[in-house]
Amino acid sequence: MSDQTINVEQAHSFRLCRCNITDEGCVALTLALQSIPSHLKHLNLSDNNLRDLGLKLISDVLKNPDCKLKILELCRCNITDEGCVALTSALESNPSHVTHLHLSNNYKLRDLGVKLISDVLKNPDCKLKILKLCRCNITDEGCVALTSALESNSSHLGDLDLSFNKLRDSGVKLISDVLKNPDCKLKILELCRCNITDEGCVALTSALQSNPSHLTHLNLSDNNLRDSGVKLISDVLKNPQCKLKILELCNCDITNKGCADLTSALRSNPSHLTHLHLSNNYKLRDSGVKLISDVLKNPDCKLKILKLCWCNITDEGCDALTSALRSNPSHLTHLNLSNNYNLRDSGVKLSDVLKNPDCKLKLLDLRDCGITANGCAVLKSALRSNPSNQAQLKI
Repeated sequence: MSDQTINVEQAHSFRLCRCNITDEGCVALTLALQSIPSHLKHLNLSDNNLRDLGLKLISDVLKNPDCKLKILELCRCNITDEGCVALTSALESNPSHVTHLHLSNNYKLRDLGVKLISDVLKNPDCKLKILKLCRCNITDEGCVALTSALESNSSHLGDLDLSFNKLRDSGVKLISDVLKNPDCKLKILELCRCNITDEGCVALTSALQSNPSHLTHLNLSDNNLRDSGVKLISDVLKNPQCKLKILELCNCDITNKGCADLTSALRSNPSHLTHLHLSNNYKLRDSGVKLISDVLKNPDCKLKILKLCWCNITDEGCDALTSALRSNPSHLTHLNLSNNYNLRDSGVKLSDVLKNPDCKLKLLDLRDCGITANGCAVLKSALRSNPSNQAQLKI
């Protein structure tokens, strides 16, 4: 890269993900940005081995008062605490421009790095709206620092991703205290695979019950919530002030009982949720899918995206889904039923839905469902017979 001319003079967005950039290339890039820093808004250097030295060079760019970078993506760049010191020092000295910071998959960042970032968040001039810290080896200690910062200055951050960290219930309780704050502006909270159990779910849902009007996207996938946790979340969904649009509960060991609570909530308050992800809940089976199908029949239902991969669905569940979509075809745009191996050619029944001129499906995913060549032909023929439907069919 150092042998090439880096033309960034007209660029507002510069993406160099997975380009084998090392320190040497980073020197050339930052020299170019130092000479003309005022126009670039988005820099993505993810999946490069920048290490701490590369981050120090980028940090020098951020210190420049003419720097206008708003979005900085440095995921999987082998950054440690040392590099985070340089980055946060730069953001402390010039905090008013960066709004999106993506540092996910930097395993060596750990709690000390999060403490440094937390000091930036405390700055009243900080404008960070999106912070991604997925897979950064954060524990309770880092969560204490982060939530303390958000408690003292909670009015700007709208998107927080702490997935795949060892937060456990104690960390979730700390985050729940932030959510209770009436000044909290968090709209997106991702806590996938954080070792959350019922205890953490009680704290989280209690916070959302007391302050339900801001969060629109909640991801609790890959946590051992079970039916008891889903019941707590369902009580939040019943709240008429709840604004959740996207709910992700994949691989949470949900059975029919949990699905009954969830769908009961959606029947009583169907008008807000648009994305429901329940994949990898093997115990849902056909009885759970029938309950979901009853929700889809409701004319007030606003579900657009429904993901039910790996849910042990067979003919019976597919019949219920098909019937629901025939009676109310106008809202669902994405339906993912992949990896339901026992579905087989019963999935062909969905061809009746595809033929409907009111059908709004843009994606129907039936991969690894055991559909035969003849069944595939029937589905493709249904799409061709309805030229107004531009759905993508994956089989």
